[in-house]
Amino acid sequence: MTLTLTVPPRADADRLTGLPVAIIGAGPVGLAAAAHLLEQGLDVIVYEAGPTVGTSVRAWGHTRLFSPWQYVIDPAAQRLLEGTGWEAPRASSLPTGHDLVDTYLAPLAATPQLAPVIQYGTRVEAVSRQGMDRTRSTGRADTPFLLRLHTVDGARDVTARAVVDTSGTYTSPNPLTAAGLAPAADLGDRVAHALPDVLGADRARFAGRRVLVVGAGHSAVNTLIKLASLAKTAPGTDVLWAVRNAGTARLGADAADGLAARGQLGSTVHGLVESGQVQQIALFEIDDVRPDGDQVTVTGRRAGEPFRVTVDVIVNATGFRPDLDMLREIRLGLDDIVEAPRALAPLIDPNLHSCGSVPPHGVAELAHPEPNFFIAGMKSYGRAPTFLLLTGYEQVRSIAAELAGDHQAARQLELVLPETGVCSTDIGGTSCCTTPAAIATPAAEDAACCATPEPAADSTSCCTN
Repeated sequence: MTLTLTVPPRADADRLTGLPVAIIGAGPVGLAAAAHLLEQGLDVIVYEAGPTVGTSVRAWGHTRLFSPWQYVIDPAAQRLLEGTGWEAPRASSLPTGHDLVDTYLAPLAATPQLAPVIQYGTRVEAVSRQGMDRTRSTGRADTPFLLRLHTVDGARDVTARAVVDTSGTYTSPNPLTAAGLAPAADLGDRVAHALPDVLGADRARFAGRRVLVVGAGHSAVNTLIKLASLAKTAPGTDVLWAVRNAGTARLGADAADGLAARGQLGSTVHGLVESGQVQQIALFEIDDVRPDGDQVTVTGRRAGEPFRVTVDVIVNATGFRPDLDMLREIRLGLDDIVEAPRALAPLIDPNLHSCGSVPPHGVAELAHPEPNFFIAGMKSYGRAPTFLLLTGYEQVRSIAAELAGDHQAARQLELVLPETGVCSTDIGGTSCCTTPAAIATPAAEDAACCATPEPAADSTSCCTN
């Protein structure tokens, strides 16, 4: 008996034809990724969990960047904007987070090229391969990605030919304890997220209260400077600062810093500590944080001895970590320490890294065992806090070239960033947002998103994407 096969066998590669590249997150790096991919002639779709573009940036929008406009605009994005008659702001001026959204991200998202491909209110809950969990290998590279989306209308699944995760880390703060574990008790509103609007919308939460800021980076310093300013007009405001290290040498003022506002941070906060406006609690390793009536008590060890302090509210400025839950079915190649791609991790590990030494990097350093899957932007740095927007822009330029098949361009890298001498990290965990003066290997990178508040130089930690 002879059987005739009337339906031709399916070519797995054909399953990718016509599918877009899915970008997770409509922040600065996500929109830059979309702009670069569109320039390469690739279809894209951008999924943003928030109701508008740059939702995470809006959360700290009151904070002024210590990077001027010349370091926060992506070249491909600028080319899209200029096609609409948009004019770039003065290159040397310092935007706030709100300026970044209103003047740059919102107009970019409204361009004819990007507006149709951004879906707001759409959270990516999981990423996998169509019909394949992470254990299956045969034909994996030719199988579409499957993204499970959640919207107000419920859950639905969509497919993509490649995925670029630029969802950032702002919504995943590190826990307060030195062990990296969440406090045992529910602290409710006794703990504030990094970069609260101390002098504006959140003033009532801090005025006349005893406040403990935990963290040793620019987010912490930004908040401390604002709290000290608040204390001058709100009697009873008491400002404490907990750091795990012996002091704040990493935040020393540096006249060589190409970002002048950033260079002022160290001298400003040192002056506040020396004058007694900020009480620094150094060498404090927090073991637990528990409610204590209307207050909260923080316990741990200071210089090895038991120590505790009771305050009204805590500002958690301990940095951020990537949320990897949605990537359980993706084959990730992450470093065991900083949770960054393995080839990138040694370049940014805060246990080893001097903030002025991050070389340019792209697909070669960002690759995972999962073909055509990339994490870019702040999330690509895992738990390391040294990210700059320009770094993310070059990452996605390289990724776009790779996905378009131009492997040579994807590996030609160039990075020219402001000179910095701020912060060396001999003990893990600064949040300095710095990079080398000018490092180049043939190609193009850009950006910095860190910040300073209004008149002077209290500035935010790293950037968000």
